[in-house]
Amino acid sequence: MPTVSMKVNGKAVSGEVEGRTLLVEFLRDHLGLTGTHVGCDTSQCGACTVHVNGKAIKSCTTLAAACDGADVTTIEGIAKNGKLHPMQTAFNEEHGLQCGFCTPGMIMSAIDIVNRKGKKLDEDTIRHELEGNICRCTGYHNIV
Repeated sequence: MPTVSMKVNGKAVSGEVEGRTLLVEFLRDHLGLTGTHVGCDTSQCGACTVHVNGKAIKSCTTLAAACDGADVTTIEGIAKNGKLHPMQTAFNEEHGLQCGFCTPGMIMSAIDIVNRKGKKLDEDTIRHELEGNICRCTGYHNIV
C-alpha cells in the first residue's frame, strides 16, 4: 500500500492507504478527525468540505493519495489557542446551525468564500456560492 504524507491542521501526518482511499476516510478513519462529515458520497452536499492548500474541496471525492504533500485544514484546525474562528463565532451568534450535520462543511465553505470574495458580500452572492452545500434542516436564512 502506498504511504501518503501531508500536513493536517498544522501537523505532519502520514499513513498507508489503499489507492482508492478517499481523503474523508483518511481524515476520519486514520486520523480520528470526525468533524468532517460524510453526507452523500457524491460531492453534492458539502458536509465533507475541507481546505487543501487554502482552497475548499469536497473530501468525499478526493483521493487521499492526491493530497500527498498537501496542507489540509479541517474544521478541527480552524480554532486557534482555544478561541473559535470568527466564522464559527458568527454561525453561533447568528444561529446558523440547527442539527449541526452540515455545519462543518458550511463553515469551511464560508471561510473559502470570504477568502476568495472579500468580506463585503451580498446575500445573492452568498446564496450562489453556497449552492454546493445542503442544509437538510433548511437553515439557509440564518446561515446566509
